[in-house]
Amino acid sequence: MTKVEIDVKGKSLIIETGLFAKQADGAVIVRYGDTVILATAVAKKEAKAALDFFPLTIDYQEKAYAAGKIPGGFFKREGRPSEKEILTSRLIDRSLRPLFPDGYYSETQGIVSVLSYGDENISDVLGIIGMSAALCISDIPFTTPVGAVRVGIIDGGFVVNPDLKETEECDFNLVVAGTEEAVVMVEGGGLELPEDGTLLKAIDTAHQEIKQIIQIQKKLTSSAGKTKLTVSPPVINEALVNSVSAVSLEKIKNAVTIPDKLKRQDSLDNILKEVVSALNTGEQDISKDIANVFNNLERDLIRNMILEKNIRADGRKPDEIRNISADVGILPRAHGSALFVRGETQCLTAVTLGTSEDQQRIDALEGESTKTFMLHYNFPPFSVGEVKPLRSPGRREIGHGMLAEKALKAVIPQKTDFPYTIRIVADILESNGSSSMATVCSGTLSLMDAGVPIKAPVAGIAMGLIKEGGKAIILTDILGLEDHLGDMDFKVTGTETGITAFQMDVKISGVSREIMEKALEQARTGRLFILRKMSEVLAGPRDKLATHAPRIYTLQIRTDKIRDVIGTGGKIIRGIVEQTGVKIDIEDTGNINIASVDEASAQKAIDIIRGIVAEAELGKVYMGKVKRIMDFGAFVEILPGTEGLLHISQISDKRIAKVTDELQEADEVLVKVIEIDKMGRIRLSRKEALKEKVSSQS
Repeated sequence: MTKVEIDVKGKSLIIETGLFAKQADGAVIVRYGDTVILATAVAKKEAKAALDFFPLTIDYQEKAYAAGKIPGGFFKREGRPSEKEILTSRLIDRSLRPLFPDGYYSETQGIVSVLSYGDENISDVLGIIGMSAALCISDIPFTTPVGAVRVGIIDGGFVVNPDLKETEECDFNLVVAGTEEAVVMVEGGGLELPEDGTLLKAIDTAHQEIKQIIQIQKKLTSSAGKTKLTVSPPVINEALVNSVSAVSLEKIKNAVTIPDKLKRQDSLDNILKEVVSALNTGEQDISKDIANVFNNLERDLIRNMILEKNIRADGRKPDEIRNISADVGILPRAHGSALFVRGETQCLTAVTLGTSEDQQRIDALEGESTKTFMLHYNFPPFSVGEVKPLRSPGRREIGHGMLAEKALKAVIPQKTDFPYTIRIVADILESNGSSSMATVCSGTLSLMDAGVPIKAPVAGIAMGLIKEGGKAIILTDILGLEDHLGDMDFKVTGTETGITAFQMDVKISGVSREIMEKALEQARTGRLFILRKMSEVLAGPRDKLATHAPRIYTLQIRTDKIRDVIGTGGKIIRGIVEQTGVKIDIEDTGNINIASVDEASAQKAIDIIRGIVAEAELGKVYMGKVKRIMDFGAFVEILPGTEGLLHISQISDKRIAKVTDELQEADEVLVKVIEIDKMGRIRLSRKEALKEKVSSQS
């Protein structure tokens, strides 16, 4: 067994190999505190015939036993991946995929399993480190180790790998992955972070730690690494390149400048068919080789046009944003709705407001929790003119939805101020780049249309990069084509004040601090422009909730009165719901939320509950009901469940021989509270109440 370790934030980060999963091509155990993960990498020795893409699959899985738990449900075993597992799988994939060599097409699988889960809040970060180490020591041609850390920003300071408790205090939370030379992936979010250099300093802090983590991976590889498989880069057939260029270059130049996405693609498809028909005439089918050359020509033309002429495929300048339009309140029954259009990207969002019964319950390794704000993103095939079967959301949809949710979460009001469960559904109706950022803009507008008192509007924008040699052009509001052919996908969301979410993926070996700084500033300019456009449609939250949205009214009662409202076996609260048709949620703190679309029904429920929990007040007159007759007086119920003693001497101004001479059970009688002793016992007086009544009438 080979082991290497380094100190990170006062704890040992240990990577070891040689004991577990020895039949995998590469396998490591990574330990940090009480958190332990196993990372394995396996690749097929030969690529599938005719593959021209890299089939990499990364899976992150959490074992319930890692936290000393047994899974819930009927089968008592782990089921479909949770959102966290899917998002972490994407996080690892995005950190490693750009660093595999060109021409490597063998099917490769990486699996990260959480074996022990402590409060370090680091299993996702260890997954990136572990998968990098497993690949590095294997014979798979992955030779550039990747390190990763989480950085929390607390009161302007940086905390590396914050634990669960520290994470709750973070104003902003980032996961950063990188090589020794550059950063390759960043993802994070939080409160509005000003663009004062703090974000870049946090990334710099992360990169310093990453360099140390990479050193121990190199040490492990030198001791336990296998000989790497040889990968031959794709052979360029110069004769074929010349032939395809001669037939199609000028036609491609004209086609790539067509602004309309579908027309541009149709034109390119038709040109490709012509080229294949003209050149694929031999005994051997070379149509696929022709297509590859054709696609490379298209790629080079678009990139060179941007680098040399500062002109993009749709005619825009690098920092220019496509036409924006929006509308709100377009769905009559939705509690809030909006349609946001940027160029050929179109997002429809609908907001639904619910009660605590609608909140999502999450059972994770960290423990059980609830979620009162959700954003669900859908990308139907018609949005890009395709025919595909509808399935449950894929990794991309879950990732895009979570990014938009993170962007908006920073401005959602606290539950104490707005006791609603909020769900946003985003349907992409048309897509040509940056649909997740359109979701953020549309989501903001729909929240405001619903009357949700958000702190400030949020907009999002996607930035791209074209880099050749020493020249780099940053693109604002990228097209789908520019995302595909470019070198970076850099998404930033925020308010006028600062950033709420941030995600960067690169397709090259990394990007410099200078490029990130310039991209952030260009993104800020674009974001402010979009926010101004949004304010022209709806400047802030509506004053009132939508007609069909439930109204939630809040009461606060003493905790010892909760059982009185619920009743034996829930009898009382069920009765209130049956009488009024409202929804009632009672919290352990004594906070009661009453939800109803009808205000009168809600008020009726409030009055009933107030009556149940009301307490007798000294000196106050009540209309009570005689419950029991005794020789010495009568017990009178003045409030639901609250009785007082009406002594025989307090029944009348006249002397009476028997209580029954004046009162009978079930009689309603006016009484005044004349004493409440230390034990809470109540003394009543009928004659004092009558005197007060006479006095008030005279």
